[in-house]
Amino acid sequence: MSRDTAVQAEPAGAASEHGKFASDAGVQRPRDGGDERAGSGAASEGGAARASVDEQRRLYTEMLRIRRFEETAARAYTQGKISGFLHLYIGQEAIAVATADLMRPGDRVVTTYRDHGFAIALGCDSGACMAELFGKATGLVGGVGGSMHFFARDKGLWGGYAIVGSHVPVAAGHAFASKYNQDGAVTFCFLGEGAMHIGATAEGMNLAGLWKLPIVFVIENNLYAMGTPLRRQSPVDDLTTRAPGWALDHDRWVVDDVVATRNRLARIAERARNEERPALVELLTYRFRGHSMSDPGKYRTKEEVDAWRKTDPLARGEAELRGAGLSDADLESIDAAVVAEMDAAVAFADASPPPAPEHRFRHHLVEDDP
Repeated sequence: MSRDTAVQAEPAGAASEHGKFASDAGVQRPRDGGDERAGSGAASEGGAARASVDEQRRLYTEMLRIRRFEETAARAYTQGKISGFLHLYIGQEAIAVATADLMRPGDRVVTTYRDHGFAIALGCDSGACMAELFGKATGLVGGVGGSMHFFARDKGLWGGYAIVGSHVPVAAGHAFASKYNQDGAVTFCFLGEGAMHIGATAEGMNLAGLWKLPIVFVIENNLYAMGTPLRRQSPVDDLTTRAPGWALDHDRWVVDDVVATRNRLARIAERARNEERPALVELLTYRFRGHSMSDPGKYRTKEEVDAWRKTDPLARGEAELRGAGLSDADLESIDAAVVAEMDAAVAFADASPPPAPEHRFRHHLVEDDP
């Protein structure tokens, strides 16, 4: 098997030996045993089996809300209601939902421009999120941030950042503030695998390890930096091999189960919170749409996308609910309620006014606004 085929098309290619591509070491799940690299693949941790039906239903519904929000936003984009870039989170929803579910009050998320999923998972109003995409005054940040700059301090979302890697030192600063103030909070910094090759990323992670900050860096490795496959970015496919140089704990797994991912990530977060053990986590995931709405994704084959759809945590969640006794009618009722919410979000955004012209001059300098 060639490297081209193995790295791009095998969803199970999660934990090859250090310094080797998945095709060189044999595609496999993460290894059992050990400490920082502990555990088998998320699915085999049995997380979903330990969850009650109500919990499975709640987490499934949250993933579905993100999926339907993004699908609705994509339609609005094609209708000309959204301008600029639009980066969808379809396929990666389990990461945001798992993170939101484990966070404690005061914990923070600092993420990339693919930020809608975190806003929804953290409890932001879907109407305000859609209005922000539409550039309306009722949006999360008054319609002036747009898709890439969602922000909701009260929900723990401290920004989507558009410049690749630039937010990593900012996240380290949040974690430093928590350590300085002894507030017990953990910062979760999300980045794509492409950001691992940016100088600011190395600076932020180096400081986190040096100062033992309460932070978890999470690589959402969807295998492509825009359209560039991982094999053309990095000499190794396991990006956590860099963690020891920064004195960071490290772990790596395929995200195919939202409950198991939440449980595994929660253990890492608690070590960062209570034991001064910052961490670098690599989550193998996949986006089913292009990098942005302008990307047709022709660098991927249909067979590759179909292979990854078999590991879709949303589909897995639906199958588990069916296995727990939910009927087609039950699942259709969940979906209908979510679709109605997103339709209402569009109606709200459509009816909202644009920002006042003077709004563009706000937030450049310190103001006395509450």
